[in-house]
Amino acid sequence: MANDSGKRQWMYPLLRKGKYYRWRSLISYFYLAFFFSGPFLRISGQPLLLLNFAERHFVILGQVFWPEDIFLFVLGTLVFVVCVVLFTIAFGRLFCGWICPQTIFMEMVFRKIEEWVEGDANKRRKLDAGEWTRAKVVKKTLKHFLFIVVSFLIANTFLAYLIGSEGLLKIITEPVIQHWIGFASICVFTLVFYLVYSRVRELVCTLICPYGRLQSVLIDEHTLVVAYNDVRGEPRGKLLRNATADNLKGDCVDCGLCISVCPTGMDIRKGTQIECVNCTACIDVCDEVMDKIHKPRNLIGYYSENMIRLKEKPALTGRMVACAGVIITLISVLCYFIFSRKDMDMTVMRGAGMLYQEQPGGYISNVYNAEIINKTNQNRNIIIRPNDPSIKIKYIQAPGNIGKGTMGKAMFFVLIPASQINAVKTDVKLQLITNDKIIQTVTTSFVGPVN
Repeated sequence: MANDSGKRQWMYPLLRKGKYYRWRSLISYFYLAFFFSGPFLRISGQPLLLLNFAERHFVILGQVFWPEDIFLFVLGTLVFVVCVVLFTIAFGRLFCGWICPQTIFMEMVFRKIEEWVEGDANKRRKLDAGEWTRAKVVKKTLKHFLFIVVSFLIANTFLAYLIGSEGLLKIITEPVIQHWIGFASICVFTLVFYLVYSRVRELVCTLICPYGRLQSVLIDEHTLVVAYNDVRGEPRGKLLRNATADNLKGDCVDCGLCISVCPTGMDIRKGTQIECVNCTACIDVCDEVMDKIHKPRNLIGYYSENMIRLKEKPALTGRMVACAGVIITLISVLCYFIFSRKDMDMTVMRGAGMLYQEQPGGYISNVYNAEIINKTNQNRNIIIRPNDPSIKIKYIQAPGNIGKGTMGKAMFFVLIPASQINAVKTDVKLQLITNDKIIQTVTTSFVGPVN
């Protein structure tokens, strides 16, 4: 936020612990526990989440993905974009105030450290405006030291999501010279997180993040957002002991606390703005004021424009239900493709332009090419075997051992007894086997003479 001279105005938001703040705190504690433990959690021996772009190795909920699964990432990106759009249409910028990592770390970690070291908003403002005394140096040094420590922990955890917990432990326990790239990455990430949470702060939400501008074109009179009920609150003004019909005021006493608690410094009474991250701090503090002056709560609350103007009751609208249904459907489709995906995939094609060959022993043969993709995180020894024991396979190039996340090729003859061929084309089923387990059965066509 800028002042009248165009310079940045530093934010000193007051902290008020109301109903919504307590709910946000519970969600943030769960989120932080999940974030810091995520790289070390395992599902069937695989990380909960790994996004190793350098080695093109990705693990989501224990499922291993490789570049061959690019269609899943495209689908996942599409689902994410559609969900963001539909969710914003129905509920505004709720994500920013309740789930966004920037808000959670800023308000629930770094802001609390700042308040613990330097005091509340008024004390922090006086400390920054005052002379550099010994007490100020100690407080500033301690605060920024803790900021760097927390940023270092975040950087290590973030890197663990990129290279895996095993890779991170090697960087920590082995000599730096062996992992200087990883060590440099930790230093860079630490610096970035430190600058974001110590200097940039709310500018991430108001200037850098495009989501705030996106919501301005998506919300309408039906969207639930944090809003000020100006019909009830205006005309605002101080409480009067002897109020008459001529000087009767609205419920807003113009205390300005809704501005004081806002982390971006906006005035919610001016309507929905891109600076609003729906953190609900203004709701909590306004409810406190309403309790003190014996007025109903929710002068500021979750409202749509129609709820304020047309006195509609707060309820799920058909549009919200439809949006939720679309989101659930898209996520279900994505989950289906993810969990129905095979660990290995084989494609078999008969040799182009090749006719059948007669082989000794009364067999007819066709030549085939196979491509086998190993989508697991382990090397696999592959065998291709016909489903019918009377059919034989003679390898020209055996598939052998296929490395993790790689593709292997095979070339072989399929030999069928001539007595079993009753049509020009016969379906043949081939099994992909590893560790004595049938992974996939592929059906291909076999061309031969008709008896």
